[in-house]
Amino acid sequence: MRKGVVYGKSPNAGVTMEIDFDEGGVRVNKHCEREQAVTRRAFLKMMGGLGLAGLAVGAGGCLESPVRDTGGQGWLPYQYEAAGTWPVPMRGRVSIDPMNPSLVRDDAKCVLCGQCLDVCERVQAVFGHYGLPLADDVICIHCGQCTMACPTGAIAERDDTDKVWQALDDPSRFVVVQTAPATRVALGEEFGLEPGTWVAGKQVAALRKLGFDAVLDTNFTADLTIMEEGTELIKRIKGELPGKPLPQFTSCCPGWIKFCEYFYPDLLPNLSTCKSPQQMFGALAKTYYAAKRNIAPESIVSVSVMPCTAKKFEEQRPEMNDSGSFHGKTSLRDVDVVLTTRELAKMLKRKGIDLTALPDEAYDSFMGDSTGAAIIFGATGGVMEAAVRSAYFFITGQKTPADLLNLTPVRGLDGVKEAAVDIPGVGAVRVAVCHGMANGRRVLEEVRSGRAPWHFIEFMACPGGCIAGGGQPRTAVPPTDEVRTKRIAGLYSADARWVRRESHENPEVLALYREFLEHPMSEKAEELLHTEYVSRADKIRPLELSKSVS
Repeated sequence: MRKGVVYGKSPNAGVTMEIDFDEGGVRVNKHCEREQAVTRRAFLKMMGGLGLAGLAVGAGGCLESPVRDTGGQGWLPYQYEAAGTWPVPMRGRVSIDPMNPSLVRDDAKCVLCGQCLDVCERVQAVFGHYGLPLADDVICIHCGQCTMACPTGAIAERDDTDKVWQALDDPSRFVVVQTAPATRVALGEEFGLEPGTWVAGKQVAALRKLGFDAVLDTNFTADLTIMEEGTELIKRIKGELPGKPLPQFTSCCPGWIKFCEYFYPDLLPNLSTCKSPQQMFGALAKTYYAAKRNIAPESIVSVSVMPCTAKKFEEQRPEMNDSGSFHGKTSLRDVDVVLTTRELAKMLKRKGIDLTALPDEAYDSFMGDSTGAAIIFGATGGVMEAAVRSAYFFITGQKTPADLLNLTPVRGLDGVKEAAVDIPGVGAVRVAVCHGMANGRRVLEEVRSGRAPWHFIEFMACPGGCIAGGGQPRTAVPPTDEVRTKRIAGLYSADARWVRRESHENPEVLALYREFLEHPMSEKAEELLHTEYVSRADKIRPLELSKSVS
């Protein structure tokens, strides 16, 4: 048994409560003292107590998921309903390392309501799934779902806007910005628009008003990802990649990747070696783009606008400096700064730019083109659907059937979805999709046991996919399926009206291969667009071990 002190503010400002820590959690003692000033909160370190139906282009089913996200039904502390002088119920909070590259907490705002613990444990299956005491790492996959669940705004993304302001103010720097697909159906919510409103053109105009030298599109490298990942999948199916088994896992989501590194390192060989679209773009911005535009790569500042807080962690990974290696400058990073959708909105408001009043503008013509397949990357199931569209073409050389442009079995918010697609000459290619890492655990256990029937599996850490990433507008707290559904609908609606809907139809991607990369998974493509991930098993104590620690 340990004792500690918790300092509380509104509505109990100045109240000091003695608390007992035990394996059952936190118990508040009856003894309270009144203090004149409260300057900090004590850090609380919580103890952990812790079929597929075949189809000929269309059939599918989904595994019934027992895991549901908070979906607007989360617990809110009663002190928000009525003021009082009595101690508030405290459930604790997740630990956030002061050096966390993605997330920060304002202790003055934290009321220990436990919402962050709830989503981390029940939706993301991180907290409570490892033993205590910790090894040498504060376990976090940087997904930011705690920021979306926090009712007081105590947890937020690490603010990197000053880095961008400095770059924009420096005439010696050429500042390039890329925007993820999910930002264009959410940014408008920060300016009073309905969730799912398509604001791609206005976002481009706003970024130009902020002073970016080039406004480019992450969707360009989403299409590129399909070219590389689809080729890798075919090579795995044909047995041409020794040590790379099936099923192949997607690798676009950095939160999911770190989850796998922590909890399922034995399955890392299943991970696609493809970098995420963000990191592919960063590597090309300081190589291909720099050469084509005759710009010194060291003068380029590569900024990305993402719906995701884990992207801030991803861009700092030591593996993500291949553009530097390409130029023999090891200090050169592929991506320099990541902004969330919320941070971009903050910058626009600081400059007095009203997004809703801006005319639509187009992305730059170079590394700014994309297809409908890239747009749907932001929704759960979107990466898989995009991959299936092009995989059919890669394997058969035939035009993708219209039914595959609307692969409904992998759409929607079911936690785990499955489908099989009959491809001439191959047979049924079986795929699965999951979002929220609690659902991911179910799928991973099937793979680990050897029972998984799938060839290809999409993982996304955030419920709903990137459209509900930890850096998106906090339109509903906690997030709701209604908001998620509207954002997803915005992406699919754009895809449906796009002229080109398959990644292999992107003319700029084809030019990239013709002029620079030669072909998918070429030596140069492997150098710049692919990577390997690392086991973090040494950072995790098994739960059984913690039970034996007194």
